Amino acid sequence: MLPSTSNYLLKNGRVPASILEMQSIAPSASTVATTGTENNFCAVDVEIAAGTIAQILPSGTEHFFPIADIPVVDLQGGLIWPCFVDMHAHLDKGHIWERSPNPDGTFASAIDTARADAEKNWNAEDVYRRMEFGLKCSYAHGTKAIRTHIDSAGEQGTVSLGVFEALQAEWGDRLILQAVSLVSLDYFLTPAGEKLADRIAEIGGNLGGVAYINPDLDKQLDRVFALAKERNLNLDFHTDENDDPESTTLREVAKTAIRHEFSGQIICGHCCSLAVQPPELVTETLALVKAANIGIVSLPMCNLYLQDRQSGRTPRWRGVTLLHELKAAGIPVAVASDNCRDPFYGFGDHDVLEVFNMAVRIAHLDRPWEDWPRAVTKTPADLMGLPNLGKIAVGLPADLILFKARNFSELLSRSQRDRTVLRQGIEIDTTLPDYRELDDLLGI
Repeated sequence: MLPSTSNYLLKNGRVPASILEMQSIAPSASTVATTGTENNFCAVDVEIAAGTIAQILPSGTEHFFPIADIPVVDLQGGLIWPCFVDMHAHLDKGHIWERSPNPDGTFASAIDTARADAEKNWNAEDVYRRMEFGLKCSYAHGTKAIRTHIDSAGEQGTVSLGVFEALQAEWGDRLILQAVSLVSLDYFLTPAGEKLADRIAEIGGNLGGVAYINPDLDKQLDRVFALAKERNLNLDFHTDENDDPESTTLREVAKTAIRHEFSGQIICGHCCSLAVQPPELVTETLALVKAANIGIVSLPMCNLYLQDRQSGRTPRWRGVTLLHELKAAGIPVAVASDNCRDPFYGFGDHDVLEVFNMAVRIAHLDRPWEDWPRAVTKTPADLMGLPNLGKIAVGLPADLILFKARNFSELLSRSQRDRTVLRQGIEIDTTLPDYRELDDLLGI
């Protein structure tokens, strides 16, 4: 239990070196970068004053603090992380599994099942309550910012984007919420698509959609980029969420960005087929993605669940994109939660630590660990235009997560439900919402 005050010292903590702003540490801390273990943690003491990170010093140098007699919390080597950033979610679909489960676990069935559920159930109250349930989970687990894709075609888009706007305002003091339109790209060739672009601009969102290989893809992409440039919007696409080596929409998005000299931020999610393409095509695609300044977000849990699924057959691949190769090419790479308890992924709890935990296992983000903690903190924050999130630095709000775990092995071997989440230095209630809150919606 932390002091009720927002002025105290966190003693003997460990911070992943890659998300600690070294230049903000006191000059006496010149050795902090090499302090710690093979897991690249820095052993530090952190002073919190009025809810802000006031000083960061190497552990054991409390005497440098000018403030005397403040409460001291000894973390005994426990980890300190910044709050998480979840840059690819589908909050409007979440938590419908109990009333609309995926009958065979395939991608095609997920699309059909979610569409049927939306047509029958997705009024404003239903969408609002399920989305807010997801926000409650995210907040309790220690997330600070979420980007969610919203099914945006037709009347459903009007309803769901209205719900998003209401929740964005109501939760503005707790969570930073960003919206992305989700439609097939041919929608933007219609008058309704232009109206959607205007609506996304109104709410300060991001223009996006699902790219499929088709004869009109160039025309569709040109139109989306033109709409985005006219409204000064960033772009966020679903690309190549399949195991077809002929699916090259990521490559086409990159070529279009270069052709349009697009200066905004572009994100491409999934990019699964990249992992089953020949090396020469991969090399060409990575060069184009780098030149186009595209960031990549992988969704390891959902992709593992859906990809290469056939009845009675063990899957042959993990469904994730080429995270290591993308990162080695200098392309920003993040991982995020994607779907939660819906036909696309029947599990999950909006916990970004679980996402990181699973990503480490699925994509071998260890041995060495390098700076992979950035994939759920600093990198998505930067890609979302939130430069003060996802890192620990003097002068930033003390929005932190404290773990009893002292290293990656301890962190990723237990659930960490006993974590402490701080907002502006004050410990929040991390009680998760009860699933029974949604029983009447789900017919339970």
